[in-house]
Amino acid sequence: MARYSIGIDLGTTHCAVSYFNLEQSKGRGNAQSMLEIPQVTAVGTVESKTLLPSFLYLPNAQEFPPGSLALPWDKNRSDAVVGEFARSHGAKVPIRLVSSAKSWLCHPGVDRQSPILPWQAPADVQRVSPMDASARYLSHLREAWDSQFKDAPFADQQVVLTVPASFDAAARDLTLKAAHSAGLPQVTLIEEPQAALYAWCEAMGEGFRKQVRPGEVILVIDVGGGTTDFSLIAVNEKEGELQLTRVAVGDHILLGGDNMDLALAHTVNQRLATEGKRLDAWQFNALTFACRQAKEQIFNDATIKKAPLVVPGRGSSLIGGSIRAELTREDLTQLLTDGFFPETKITDLPQTARRTGLAQMALPYAQDAAVTRHLAAFLTRQARALASTHDAQVKVAGRTFVHPTAILFNGGVLKAETLKRRTLAVLNAWLAADGGQTVKELQGAELDLAVARGAAYYGWVRQGHGLRIRGGTARAYYVGVETAMPAVPGMEPPVKALCVAPFGMEEGAHADVPPQEFGLVVDEPTRFRFFASSVRREDHVGDMIEEVAGNDEFEEVAPIETTLPASKGNEGRLVPVNLQATVTELGTLELRCLEKGGDGQWKLELNVRMRD
Repeated sequence: MARYSIGIDLGTTHCAVSYFNLEQSKGRGNAQSMLEIPQVTAVGTVESKTLLPSFLYLPNAQEFPPGSLALPWDKNRSDAVVGEFARSHGAKVPIRLVSSAKSWLCHPGVDRQSPILPWQAPADVQRVSPMDASARYLSHLREAWDSQFKDAPFADQQVVLTVPASFDAAARDLTLKAAHSAGLPQVTLIEEPQAALYAWCEAMGEGFRKQVRPGEVILVIDVGGGTTDFSLIAVNEKEGELQLTRVAVGDHILLGGDNMDLALAHTVNQRLATEGKRLDAWQFNALTFACRQAKEQIFNDATIKKAPLVVPGRGSSLIGGSIRAELTREDLTQLLTDGFFPETKITDLPQTARRTGLAQMALPYAQDAAVTRHLAAFLTRQARALASTHDAQVKVAGRTFVHPTAILFNGGVLKAETLKRRTLAVLNAWLAADGGQTVKELQGAELDLAVARGAAYYGWVRQGHGLRIRGGTARAYYVGVETAMPAVPGMEPPVKALCVAPFGMEEGAHADVPPQEFGLVVDEPTRFRFFASSVRREDHVGDMIEEVAGNDEFEEVAPIETTLPASKGNEGRLVPVNLQATVTELGTLELRCLEKGGDGQWKLELNVRMRD
C-alpha cells in the first residue's frame, strides 16, 4: 500500500514535488512537505532546491569535463543536464537549450513525439521530442525522490500529476505517456486550477468554511509560464454539507510568462537597435532569459527600480564584447501591466489580427496578449452556456456575464502584486457596472508551490477525507459520423457530431447510445474524428448535431488513426454496430463498438478528462 501521496507540478518554467504522508494524515501535524530536488547549479556543483527549472541542456561531447555534471544518483551523467544550470548555461548557448516543452506538448501543429527540440537548432545538435523532454524532467524528479526515500520507491506511491485545465485530449495522453516513460506506471491527472483550490483548502483547514458559503462562485485564474487557465467552481450545500463543483473551464490559451519575457526582450532590442547595437538570434535568446531574471527580481522586491541586463558578445572577447542594457519598473508597468492586463470593458473581447499568408512555424501563442480580454470572453461565454442549462448551479439570470464572488490566483506570473491588483480592479469595475458585488480574494497559498501541494493533498482526499471538488467531464465529447450522400466531384461528405459523453459525465458512468444505423470500417486504415464543447450543456448521449464545420461551439481534438481488426466473416465489409461509452477511473473515454447480431467488439480510447 502506498505510504505517500505525491503531487507533481510539471510546469512550463518550473517543476515542484510535494508529498503527503498518508500514515501521518490522521494527526495532520506534519503530514505534507516539499521535496528538495538535487540539481546541477554550476560545473561540478550540486545543490538542492524546492523548484526544478523546466529546462534541458544537451551538451556536445567535449563541452564539460568528465564527472562535472554528476548527480548523487548518477556519477557518470554527461549527455544532458536538467534544472538550474541548464537554464543559466543554456541562456549562453540557446541552440542546445530545450525550453517550454510543456507548451510544445500541446501544440497540435507539430509531431509531439518526434525529436524537434531545440526548435530550429542546427543539424549537428541532438534533439528530443516534447514528450521525451517532459519524461526527462519526471525521471529527474523520480530519481531525486528515490535517492532520499530508498524504502518508499516513487513508482510505488500514489502519484498525482497536474496539467492545465485547457489541455486537449492528445496533450493529456502524451503527458501520461511521458510519465510511463519516466518509470511511473500509475498516475492520476488533475487540473491545475483544481489543485490550486485544494491547496487553499488544505492551508485554511476547517477555516475555509468561513471563507466561502453556499451560493458563491469561485473564479480560479492561473497564469503560468506558458498558459492562462480559467475555471469556475460553484459552492453549494447538500444535506447540510458544503459541496464544490467545477462548472466551467476555459479554452486553451497559450499566453503566459513566456510571452511577457519576449515582449520585454523585443522592447529592449529596439532600444539597442537605435543605439546601433544589433543582436543576432543567439543573442536575442540570451536577452530574453536576462529579461526573465530582471522581471522576477523587480516584481519580487518593491524597492528595486531597475535591473541590469547583460548579453554575451560574439567572438573571441566575450566579456569585453558584452552588450549592456537595463530594465526598469516603468517598463514592467507599461509593457506587462498595461499590455497584458489592460483596463478594459466586459464587452471588450480578444482581438484577432489578419494573418500573413505564410508564417514561420513556432508555438501558436494567443494573438491577443490581454489576459483581461480573454477573461471577459470566458465569463460572458459561460453566462450564455449556463443560461441555457436547466439545472445550472450558478445564477446568471439578468446578467451579461458570470459574477464571481471570490477569486483565487495561481501561477508564477501572478506572484507580482501589481498584476493581481490590476486584475482585481478590472473585474470589480465590471461587477459594479453590472450591479454586482465586489469580489474577494482567497489568500493563503504559495503560488509557486500551490499546484504541487494541492495535487498531493488531493491524494488524501481521494481516500475519503476532506472536501472533494466534483464536476465530471469539463466538456461534452462527440464522435464524427460521415454523412451518407452520392458522390459529388470535389466535395467530401459532411461530418455530423454524435454526442457520446455529455458535459459532467462522472467517472465510472456508462452510456448506451440509442440504436442508430452505424457502420464500422474494419480491416483497413481509418481515422476517427472527435469533437469537444465546453459550452453545450444540454446535449444528451445519442444527440446528433448536423452542423459542426464552422461552428465555434465545437473544437476538434486529436483524431485516432488505426486499423481495426476484422472478426471472422467481417473481412472487407462495413460492420453494423451499436455504440457504448464509458468514462473510466483513469479519465479515459472508452467508446465500444458492439456488432449487431454478432460477437464482434472494438474499443477506442480517448483521454478526455481530469480527475476531480
